[in-house]
Amino acid sequence: MNIGFIGLGNMGLPMAINLLKAGHHVTGFDLVQSQSEAFAAAGGTLSTNANAAANKADILITMLPASRHVESVYLGESGLLANANPKTLLIDCSTISPKVAQAVASAAKAKGFAMVDAPVSGGTAGAQAATLTFMVGGESSVVECIRPVLEKMGKNIFHAGASGAGQTVKVCNNMLLGIQMLGTSEALRLGIANGMDPKVLSDIMSKSSGRNWTLELYNPCPGVMENVPSSKGYAGGFGVDLMLKDLGLATENAQDLDASIPLGQLAQELYEAHSKAGNGQLDFSSVFNLKQ
Repeated sequence: MNIGFIGLGNMGLPMAINLLKAGHHVTGFDLVQSQSEAFAAAGGTLSTNANAAANKADILITMLPASRHVESVYLGESGLLANANPKTLLIDCSTISPKVAQAVASAAKAKGFAMVDAPVSGGTAGAQAATLTFMVGGESSVVECIRPVLEKMGKNIFHAGASGAGQTVKVCNNMLLGIQMLGTSEALRLGIANGMDPKVLSDIMSKSSGRNWTLELYNPCPGVMENVPSSKGYAGGFGVDLMLKDLGLATENAQDLDASIPLGQLAQELYEAHSKAGNGQLDFSSVFNLKQ
């Protein structure tokens, strides 16, 4: 299958490489030269621009930083919807506003395209290992059509509902993740202040009612767990600024719907303070070191 892939960043690059390993012909585009070179070195075909990446593609995948980038790539006279072949299936794996996802999908449908929003969970490790979770919004017939391709990049494929539903699930999930990381960090800090060994405390809590993903699989305290960012100087993983972006999406979505998310808003404020202190590029588990 001919696949176009726009956005070869920390997530997009390993996803595209896994498609290459699966035997697909992948044409990619990214504005960052080093990412493009890494893709080419893995056997991918480089294009000169986003529209060229879509040329002759059976499926086009986008993995972009934010809502405005998705709108820029898809909409307008120079956008994909005005220039690509309507027979090309469109998959947007970016994490963006549900409202924007719905608007772009509606514009795509008006142009004769089938499109789904399919944000992912699992981080860079999941992208490299092809174990990502896809949360897909769109028509069920289209989801089943693209499922074999998604399965080359991920382990769990969930059809969440209509267009925008994938983004809604992702926003809710990441808001909860950000809150969990803050709570886990506070609990460990309190235990350490009382003289507890953080590994012992983590082991006990992970078998008790406070157990959660951040405690068991992504512990924020250095030295408690191997092969997680906290034991690597908080390098790699999912950045503070990316978590802050997702919490902003949650707040924006809640305001649009007049929904109450006081913990989500507080989490946004705390991650913003942590970012402003110079930690924006560190993994979000570095919030363990937040001083208030």
